[in-house]
Amino acid sequence: MARWENGPGVLHGARARVPVEIAASYRARTRGLLGRDGIEGALLLTPAGSVHTFGMRFAIDVAYLSRDFTVLAVRTMRPGRLGLPRLRARHVLEAEAGAMARWGLRPGIRLGVEPVR
Repeated sequence: MARWENGPGVLHGARARVPVEIAASYRARTRGLLGRDGIEGALLLTPAGSVHTFGMRFAIDVAYLSRDFTVLAVRTMRPGRLGLPRLRARHVLEAEAGAMARWGLRPGIRLGVEPVR
């Protein structure tokens, strides 16, 4: 996909098809999961190479994805933390802590995201 747009989508390549919210605009990426008590599925920040959890209410799993959606690293971050930037990361996937382990996400897996219209 040449240009991403904000909106719903579906993540595939994990153990299950996961609903994903795509945050492609600067405003949507900046807001991210701030002010929420949780999320069903995941949030895809694109483009993005790092994240923080300042002002968040819950711990999250973060997957750093390459340009072709290969998982580079998966980390769990508590609120109030700053994640280090990943040089090859072009997308970041966020979900509630523990979700990515349930989905089987680990480095080396190639994912895909389909926008839902």
